[in-house]
Amino acid sequence: MPSRVRWSACLISFLMLTGCAANDLMVKRQAEAEARIEQLTQAGKKGEQRLNEFSAQLQGQEDQARGTAELVKQLQATIQELRIAHEDLKARVTLLAQQAATPKIEVVNREPAPKGKDAGPPSDYVKAFGLYSANNFPAAIEAFEAFLKNNPQSDYAANAVYWIGECHYTLSDLARAEAAFRKVADGYPRSAKAPDALLKLGYTLSAMKEKDKAAAIFEGLIRSHPGSSAAAKARERLTANQ
Repeated sequence: MPSRVRWSACLISFLMLTGCAANDLMVKRQAEAEARIEQLTQAGKKGEQRLNEFSAQLQGQEDQARGTAELVKQLQATIQELRIAHEDLKARVTLLAQQAATPKIEVVNREPAPKGKDAGPPSDYVKAFGLYSANNFPAAIEAFEAFLKNNPQSDYAANAVYWIGECHYTLSDLARAEAAFRKVADGYPRSAKAPDALLKLGYTLSAMKEKDKAAAIFEGLIRSHPGSSAAAKARERLTANQ
């Protein structure tokens, strides 16, 4: 065989071997790359799973926090309602005790009022409340207004304004009832009477044919005092008007 032919055959064999080796290397590299991609994919899935688990835990904690906040609001509303009941009960007890001594409501407060924060409602407030309880609404309005004039900073000021509104509402003087209930809601927003004042303001506006304004008041009451009995009644009124 001529030397040139042998040289060509060797070169071709060499190139074939080199090509096979390069192809094997490429296949190996490709396999390694695919394995790496699969590894990264699995790691990504695990990371996504952990992220989802963390998000679920975080959502659970947020739901628990919202539930706790709602419970606190409900407890605060309950405390407000208990304060209202306690204040009015003290007024009724004082009134009944004084009426037992003298049946005429006009002289129910001639005895000096006891001193101290826990001594009960002031005597002039009890007198006004007694007039309201006796359905003498015009006289009760005058008595409550006199009490407010003499005791503008009293703990019972918001209650007095509220009962003035109730008197006007019962007498069908809706404009003055609206003014009184607004005064409680705006002037004494932290008062235990504020939820009831908002509710009766909504009732008053409904009676005045101001349906949209009444609905806005009911919705605001539900937002600001969600756990109160007044809010429950507001929901009932909104549902009935739908």
